[in-house]
Amino acid sequence: MAVTESQVLDVLGRFDLPDGGDLVSRDMVRALVVDGDTVRFVIEAASPQVAQQMEPLRKAAENAVGRIEGVARVSVALTAHGPAAAPKEPPSLKIGGHPKPQQGPMKVAGVKSIIAIGSGKGGVGKSTVSSNLAVALAKQGRRVGLLDADIYGPSQPRMMGINKRPASPDGKTIIPLHSHGVTLMSIGFMLEEDKAVVWRGPMLMGALQQMLGQVQWGELDVLIVDLPPGTGDVQLTLCQKTEISGAIVVSTPQDVALIDARKAIDMFGTLKTPVLGLIENMSTYVCPNCGHEAHLFGHGGVAAEADKMGVPLLGQLPIDLDTRLAGDGGKPIAAGDGAMAEAYGRIAEGLIKGGIA
Repeated sequence: MAVTESQVLDVLGRFDLPDGGDLVSRDMVRALVVDGDTVRFVIEAASPQVAQQMEPLRKAAENAVGRIEGVARVSVALTAHGPAAAPKEPPSLKIGGHPKPQQGPMKVAGVKSIIAIGSGKGGVGKSTVSSNLAVALAKQGRRVGLLDADIYGPSQPRMMGINKRPASPDGKTIIPLHSHGVTLMSIGFMLEEDKAVVWRGPMLMGALQQMLGQVQWGELDVLIVDLPPGTGDVQLTLCQKTEISGAIVVSTPQDVALIDARKAIDMFGTLKTPVLGLIENMSTYVCPNCGHEAHLFGHGGVAAEADKMGVPLLGQLPIDLDTRLAGDGGKPIAAGDGAMAEAYGRIAEGLIKGGIA
């Protein structure tokens, strides 16, 4: 029987860490490759000092993976993230401010494709779709970044299960965080969780410009940008000041959501940003007790809109309790197995086949 990455991650997820979590939930397993009967991966510690103490754990993980049926060889490297000694007073990094002048749309260094995930209104599951789509693309071998551009209501730190302040070695560049195989940046990392962002438009535009241009994204196949709802400053800045490949619009089937979704579609058209497709979220509800299927928010509205526009309907996602629990728990449903993970996997596969991601 062929060995799968899921089997390896399941074993590694049983190794608890002294300060909480495990190797998988803390996103310490990097560069996992399953090649026939050979398994290779890297355990990345937070610092060289921590790495020095993790050699017994590395050996234990190597032995455990070696006991998986079908595994003949295991190679586990131990590395560390960050410098050996951090400065006592790291440079401060101020986020937000007036945007800097620039000549035309900006390319983000090292990023091949940028996809904006938008919606006309809040509450349709746009951020849930963004995080799960990013994880699904990463599971299919893509190098993926996720930028939480919802400045007023950043939710990706919670959904991706990580919330600490990114490092800034010089007070100008920002070192992004990593979770579930995705490179991640959010304004939520720079603020206390319950602290409101009370900014006018120029501050928003400056913050977005910083998170795109000053973050060391590295080499990415695709950067997903989780936009705020509506058609305001952040959307305008992104589409006018950055070279993006296109946008995906998320909506529920109900008429009131579709009204606002059409406005988002019109906005992208006005800004000459191609709409790559639509995703219908909360498409249906299946009772877990009796199996009855109900269309709580109507049926077929997003599909009809996609057909009218001549763009793909990328997916129809049901209301799902496990998806909500997974997002609240910091491990997107797409990171595991099951029907919902497969649904996001199909959307990711479609984007890859279409040459978008």
